[in-house]
Amino acid sequence: MGVELLTERHKDQIAGVLSCYDRIIIQGTVPGWCYASGMTDYFYKHELRIFDYPKWAEPLRDSLRSNMEGIAAESGIEVEFVRSRKSFRKEDRVKEILGKRGEHPGVVCILSAMEPCGSYKPWYDKKTRKTYLKPDDGKCLHYYVYFIDEDPGLCSMRVPTWCPFRLQFYCNGHSVLARQMTKHNIEYRVLDNAFGWIADFDQAQKLADEFRVEMLHRKLDEFADRYCPVVKQFQLSYHWSLDQVEFATDIVFRRQSDLQAIYERLTRTAIHTVKPDNIATFLGRKRNGNYQDEMGNRFNTRIEGTRIKHTMGPVSIKMYDKFRLILRIETTVVNVSFFKHSREVEHKDGTRSMAWAEMKKVSTAWLRCERPCWRPTAVTWNSFPPLRTIAWGPTSSIKSRSRWRRTTGPIAGSTSSIRRTKSCSKYWAAASSISAGFRTKTCAAAWKAKIRARFPV
Repeated sequence: MGVELLTERHKDQIAGVLSCYDRIIIQGTVPGWCYASGMTDYFYKHELRIFDYPKWAEPLRDSLRSNMEGIAAESGIEVEFVRSRKSFRKEDRVKEILGKRGEHPGVVCILSAMEPCGSYKPWYDKKTRKTYLKPDDGKCLHYYVYFIDEDPGLCSMRVPTWCPFRLQFYCNGHSVLARQMTKHNIEYRVLDNAFGWIADFDQAQKLADEFRVEMLHRKLDEFADRYCPVVKQFQLSYHWSLDQVEFATDIVFRRQSDLQAIYERLTRTAIHTVKPDNIATFLGRKRNGNYQDEMGNRFNTRIEGTRIKHTMGPVSIKMYDKFRLILRIETTVVNVSFFKHSREVEHKDGTRSMAWAEMKKVSTAWLRCERPCWRPTAVTWNSFPPLRTIAWGPTSSIKSRSRWRRTTGPIAGSTSSIRRTKSCSKYWAAASSISAGFRTKTCAAAWKAKIRARFPV
């Protein structure tokens, strides 16, 4: 008997299924300016004094501020300064303004706030008698520009006013798809960052699969030239890399009661059945004894509803009910190099060849990746019909943490727990309570024997 999918068993209760990008965060850096030694070389190359770095950067800061004030005046708005980030939520302010102005293209609002930023400070080494710039942390004024573009829809750009001017761009794949469906006269109903109803799910899926990275990359260059023009005057351009990407698969039910009838059993089965091997399989990986990062499951109950989350290092797969009508399976990646795909690799001797290698963080890697690494996997659960989840391949690299770690207890407020098994631990109680579903290196008995040998009582 073949595998029966959730969408097949309950096809009469399901209105449609849609898979597309959700949150997309891209970081922009200036090559040669984004690291201290590169900035030092730039100063020496242009015969600038290292200790004149603050004086050199101040006119750029003033020019950027004037540019933002000009954009605000041109759009008929004022720059709003945020004094307390804890009591002020930017998204709520944007929704409030959108409710008054509408969804037409243009700048929605510009917010500003004093926030930490990375920079450089001049330094003279008495031993080597060399002068250079070294990394430093400080604070500067940041602008948050929220705007609506004809193609990507509602976007935001975070612009610091101090060198090296690292930009952060945000857009949502559902917003991009909504603009495309409007152009193709496809009716739909939006529920937050999801679609509660679409007149033609098949056509909407085709539009989502035709996500144009070339368009996004071209738009990024245009946004950088407009909101941070100080870099262009040096004949430099931005390098765009993926910081965080989410890919969501929404199973839209016809009625809320249809989803709630199966959702509790679905989450309960996932809590008790899914093991590290299954999590690795979801993501196209194999678990081995040398794995040093975190793996586990979490089940949380919140005001919005319940959520189960499977994690493996920088990648997580979440499942939750949205508005009690949509079953969402969401893959979040904060390190695209976690995934591998077939691409051209340049060797040390200068030769090039096609190989199975880690995905690059650069945003143009999407262009060379055929249909960003779809990995459909059928998950067989003992007491419930399996649900096929889709794990998505592109996004940025959390390094493996230190080898010497402790085993932590259950997560507060969670039905299940995450176990971080480490290479060395003398906490006997924690080792005794290791759950069979969260072993990442050895079984509990072998683990206790290992600790007994290392730390005899």
